[in-house]
Amino acid sequence: MPKFLRCCLGSSSFSQSFFVLGWREEKDYEERERFIDPVRKLGHDLCSRRLTYPALKSKHERMYPPEISRGWFRLSLMAVSLGFATQLSVVGKTGGGGTSSGMLLVANKGDHTLSLIDPVAGKEIATIPEDGVTGHEVIASPDGRFAYVPIFGNSGVGRPGTDGQLIRVMDLAKRQVVATVDFGKGVRPHCALIHPTNGRLYVTTEVARSVSIIDPKTLAIVGSVPTGDAQSHMLAISHDGRRGYTANVGSGTVSVLDLEANTLLMTIPVATLVQRISISKDDRWVFTADQTKPRLMVIDTKTNQVSTSIPLPGLAYGTACTPDGRSLVVALIGLNKVGRVDLATMKLVETLDLPKSPEFVLIRPDGAVAYVSCGASKQVAAIDLKHWKVEKLIEAGKGADGLAWAAGR
Repeated sequence: MPKFLRCCLGSSSFSQSFFVLGWREEKDYEERERFIDPVRKLGHDLCSRRLTYPALKSKHERMYPPEISRGWFRLSLMAVSLGFATQLSVVGKTGGGGTSSGMLLVANKGDHTLSLIDPVAGKEIATIPEDGVTGHEVIASPDGRFAYVPIFGNSGVGRPGTDGQLIRVMDLAKRQVVATVDFGKGVRPHCALIHPTNGRLYVTTEVARSVSIIDPKTLAIVGSVPTGDAQSHMLAISHDGRRGYTANVGSGTVSVLDLEANTLLMTIPVATLVQRISISKDDRWVFTADQTKPRLMVIDTKTNQVSTSIPLPGLAYGTACTPDGRSLVVALIGLNKVGRVDLATMKLVETLDLPKSPEFVLIRPDGAVAYVSCGASKQVAAIDLKHWKVEKLIEAGKGADGLAWAAGR
């Protein structure tokens, strides 16, 4: 065997490197650990020559000298390792030019389930029943272990129906509900976010006209922030964690919250009816969609006033800013399209056709792909942001709505 191959195969770090790329999401995390760790150890021991080869002594060593037999045995191990690395890795190149390590979560309002999506394969790999009616939104814990799904009720915002009072906590490895936060009364919990600095869970609670604060370690409700207006449906939090902003749908206002003092600073009149809310990467602008006119309303966070509006060809819904801060991706629900706004000019510069009812926009952490849920179509569209094209359509559940990204483990 060539000397350089013997050196490579004799290196424990070389053998171990084949087993750190990951495990396909179709496999349970616990199964991954049961499989990968023993195989990693086996590769290390073989390449360190800590194991003997009794099978070789009985057959192969009668044909080949021991050093050649053992060398070829290690070469076979390398080939097997390469095969596993190729087949089992979830860290893969995508059409957007970036890499993806994680899992896409989709809250299916009609099915009362949470979809787990393999973003590389573009396929649903599992669903978790919510055991409630019904979850609209979802957020994942920073370590990617858990998903939090508020159970809103059986109707839409501002409409008659049941008032949900629960948040389901789902273990993404076990694929089941493992805990529940119970508010003790109907509050219609809806949009959940993880605070960027204190790590707590902030959830809009519409009936209470507030944002509730939950300790994710104990699942205790540890505080609340009043919003001062009805139907506080969606929440955005500044990247420094100091401010929160809620879109108050029927009130047509945006509430500005001091998340250090847990107080309401003011409410900003925006339009007759608004939906969804997002914030720019530099925390300078807050965006919400006017539901009576085809335009986005832009709030200057320095003055807490509407500074401008962005004309659109149709009614908008969810929005999300790209990580580079240059663009805002907009779901144009009235046109079944997605658009891109240039934030330097505050103008819509391009659009793409999508399946029916685009609602929620999520930008993948690497900024290469935008995911847009299309509720009436039971699909999520993956948009290649570099080439501005629909990369793939992913089948999800009925009424696919809220999206979240669970980091790879």
